[in-house]
Amino acid sequence: METKIVSIDLDVRSYDIYIGKALLFRLNDLIPQDLANKTVFIVTDKNVEPYALNVQNHIQSQGARRVEVKTLPAGEKTKSYKYYEEVCGWMLENGLSRDSLVVAVGGGVIGDLTGFCAATIMRGVPFVQIPTTLLSQVDSAVGGKTGINTAQGKNLVGSFYQPSAVIIDIEVLQTLPKRELLAGYAEVLKYGLIRDRDFFEWLEQNGERVCNLDDEALAYIISESCKAKAALVQADETEQGARALLNLGHTFGHALEAEAGYNQTLLHGEAVAIGMVMAFDLSYRMGLSSEADLERVEAHLSAIGLPTRASYIDQLATNVDRLLEIMRRDKKTKDGKMVFILVNAIGEAFTSADVPEDLVRAVIRDSLGGEEKAAQASTNAPSLITPFKTGMKKRWKSVFSSQA
Repeated sequence: METKIVSIDLDVRSYDIYIGKALLFRLNDLIPQDLANKTVFIVTDKNVEPYALNVQNHIQSQGARRVEVKTLPAGEKTKSYKYYEEVCGWMLENGLSRDSLVVAVGGGVIGDLTGFCAATIMRGVPFVQIPTTLLSQVDSAVGGKTGINTAQGKNLVGSFYQPSAVIIDIEVLQTLPKRELLAGYAEVLKYGLIRDRDFFEWLEQNGERVCNLDDEALAYIISESCKAKAALVQADETEQGARALLNLGHTFGHALEAEAGYNQTLLHGEAVAIGMVMAFDLSYRMGLSSEADLERVEAHLSAIGLPTRASYIDQLATNVDRLLEIMRRDKKTKDGKMVFILVNAIGEAFTSADVPEDLVRAVIRDSLGGEEKAAQASTNAPSLITPFKTGMKKRWKSVFSSQA
């Protein structure tokens, strides 16, 4: 398979994204830094440590002076102050200097945390992203967003700091658990929903090929996703305008993640899938988009095997007010108003802070499973998720009946 290259043009911060097979054995050709006599720091998690050790051996064979590996626990809770301090301390204790290279080998958690460490330690050292999940390959490893979660919400502490290269080896997806693959698929679908209806329709026809790890389909959807994100990052690197479209479904989704406790109860991509359906529902209730588009999006996500309702989380310990409180702390909030990504149609998204709160409440209430369940406020931790729901559910109640 020929290696695909997607370039992000940001003047002195420009870099290339490489997409192909067996790229972990060609790192010397792809990493722009000269590895000779360099001290390299690799950060990974226990789930993909074997890949990180392969990277360590390869870089060492290219003449690096020393290659250290730090293995962290897997999971969203690793993206925290605790592990930010631990990783930075480990680098400093092991002789990091400004000409060292930092390499992230893992999914979005490792990429975001490692990138934030690289951005802030010694006021910035070079780093390379080697994403190992579909979600990180199509989204979090591209564009320079780095950061950690806090008790107040997701990604509230961080910085924009571009890598010097992103190396995407699609072969690593062969060992990715199916649930993680589907979570990444939600972020792929997002690109079709915000700007590219043709891409959405291609996914409707070929989504099964992607989920069955067809090499050609994977390379295509990863490269198309990276191109779409590159265009938005180049136009708006620090998310002051158009780049915010990439947050379709995230205002709702991040609130669900925070309430679920950043654990395996709800994966980021699952939260985004639910959030995108909620965003389409909100747009429909506001008279912006059609019910047919809402049902089409929900039907495709459900057919792929992704959740589409917050009620997917069995007995989620929350109510509408608690989710709204979290959403109001979202970093996209402006002048005290929640900002949402809305749609006029599939492929036609836009941002708006002019959203009636009663409609937001109605969307949350229905997604939680109706007024009775949404009114529950338990202090118990959320239980494990129920199995994936498949098949199209009956359309939610109309805006009028849901507000009754």
